Amino acid sequence: MQMPEPDQGVIDRRAEIIAAMRAIVPGEGVIADDAMLRAFECDGLMAYRQLPLIVVLPETTAQVSEILAYCHANGVKIVPRGAGTGLSGGALPLADAITLGLSKFNRVLDIDYANRCAVVQPGVTNLGITKAVEGDGFYYAPDPSSQIACSIGGNIAENSGGVHCLKYGLTTNNVLGVEMVLMDGTVLRLGGKHLDPGGYDLLGVLTGSEGLLGVITEVTVRILKKPETARAVLLGFNSSEEGGDCVAAIINAGIIPGGIEMMDKPAIHATEEFVQAGYPLDVEALLIVELDGPKVEVDYLIDRVGEIAKGQGAIYSRISETEEERAAFWSGRKNAFPAVGRLSPDYLCMDGTIPRKKLGLVLQRMTEMSDKYGLRVANVFHAGDGNLHPLIMFDANQPGELDRAENFGADILKLCVEVGGVLSGEHGIGVEKRDLMGEMFTEDDLKQQQRVKCAFDPSQQLNPGKVYPTLHRCAELGRMHISRGQVPFPDIPRF
Repeated sequence: MQMPEPDQGVIDRRAEIIAAMRAIVPGEGVIADDAMLRAFECDGLMAYRQLPLIVVLPETTAQVSEILAYCHANGVKIVPRGAGTGLSGGALPLADAITLGLSKFNRVLDIDYANRCAVVQPGVTNLGITKAVEGDGFYYAPDPSSQIACSIGGNIAENSGGVHCLKYGLTTNNVLGVEMVLMDGTVLRLGGKHLDPGGYDLLGVLTGSEGLLGVITEVTVRILKKPETARAVLLGFNSSEEGGDCVAAIINAGIIPGGIEMMDKPAIHATEEFVQAGYPLDVEALLIVELDGPKVEVDYLIDRVGEIAKGQGAIYSRISETEEERAAFWSGRKNAFPAVGRLSPDYLCMDGTIPRKKLGLVLQRMTEMSDKYGLRVANVFHAGDGNLHPLIMFDANQPGELDRAENFGADILKLCVEVGGVLSGEHGIGVEKRDLMGEMFTEDDLKQQQRVKCAFDPSQQLNPGKVYPTLHRCAELGRMHISRGQVPFPDIPRF
């Protein structure tokens, strides 16, 4: 993995930069000790590690604005960081960059039940929003597996989803507005407590931008009334292909469940041993289907789902009869990742999306790849929207296994694109998939995307080395005026 060459001039000015940051963020808001910096050397993609130049933990929008303005004027790069739970290396530090942590932006600022929204700071956890409103019968719909720890700011950066995104949408469908700071210190507001503002959809551009365009300091999210009833059903099949066909049949019948999740046999066994959720152990594939809404509707639809599953070859069916039982069904799915972690010293969690009708083919091809690379794989995924999360198990202490695992993962992602899917469903591109962007986009496509970045960050100081396989100067993309042959910012590194 190639990253931009560190700017030694910036590293040599480290003491000066530390002093400037401490003047802006007094107290314990600046971390410069190497031992303490170790906590920030990677995100959830722990295969790549790098100590940051320093870490700064601001508490106010004014501080963020001052930090970015200073860095813009002095040629210092910024790597924004949320909770550090991302799995694509989007928050990987750079040796010559400040890691800007937003963990102290952790307050719920306003709850507006009349307008069904909440205003929170980006460091509030995903689950924290639901906890703040559940006493009044509301909740926040997106629910990634890491929701107990991941922050809403990071959710926006990666456009996170979760098990209920089939019916209620991804983060982009549930964010109404943001306050953000541009690289030059300018504070902007996009959207608000209203729906569908006119003009360019800049909020849509920002969601999923992985910290390349600005630093978010405030978020307005949509909150929903908790459904009257929610019930889940476990459906077991003799093959993953049958499970995939059942998913398609449910959707084709016009039924949109709150969520449809699938696990294959290795994941089922690992999860059941870990949490004792009551999963059957004699099936090759397990679906978790949840219906929510008015009780009479849910009762009718859950019976319809059962009939459809039977017609698709289901050999096991169990409907939740209590809220505790429903929660147990989901506890297994939510803990699938740590459960698989007990089977192997290390694993890579991949993230790609495919058309639902291609599920059987993709699973078959992944089995062949597993044999090719000599590595086990467990599959856990959001079957309703075709978002796959293959877990490739390996031992980093064994020479060559990490490389094999990465090559295996790259082949899975190439396969997703080959069958009509995309490289990422909700984990982002970061550094993990950066060099695969050419599999999905043409050179012209990538240049157009980078022109958007140039419009927000012409000096390219925000999170460099992420998402795009080649860092072009904005001038090369036709967005900068060149006077007398002199290119602005000639020192921007290319790699």
